Amino acid sequence: MNSSDRTPADLLRSALSADPARPLVTFYDDATGERVELSVATFANWVAKTANLLQGDLSAEPGDRLALLLPAHWQSAVWLLACSSVGVVADVQGDPSTADLVVTGPDTLERARACRGERVALALRPLGGRFPQAPEGFADYAVEVPSQGDRFAPFAP
Repeated sequence: MNSSDRTPADLLRSALSADPARPLVTFYDDATGERVELSVATFANWVAKTANLLQGDLSAEPGDRLALLLPAHWQSAVWLLACSSVGVVADVQGDPSTADLVVTGPDTLERARACRGERVALALRPLGGRFPQAPEGFADYAVEVPSQGDRFAPFAP
């Protein structure tokens, strides 16, 4: 960490320059036994791809509200940092009916349908896997994010 770090993106950049291979996030799912460990570089890559998806494909702008309907999960951390990078306000467990966008897991799909804006669903499967069949009316995050750029530059810094 540097004294000039002011945002989560700054902190991530500092961690990348210090030791990109260092483990940053370790996630354990007690229900499935899944364990995921992400290095600083891998986590930063997921954040960049997600921020590019938000800004580019979903047309999110600074100040937009995103209802984040995800449980405690490593992908929740990715979305929080991606929102911060774009300037989108992440409302954890917020009301989808008042949000500009919604990001949901499989257990909150019905609640997420109240959003009139863009809807993204995460299967929350091991290694960020996709839904066997994408939920109707939602973009499947695991299908959309791999093609996004590995570097992120906000339109409005």
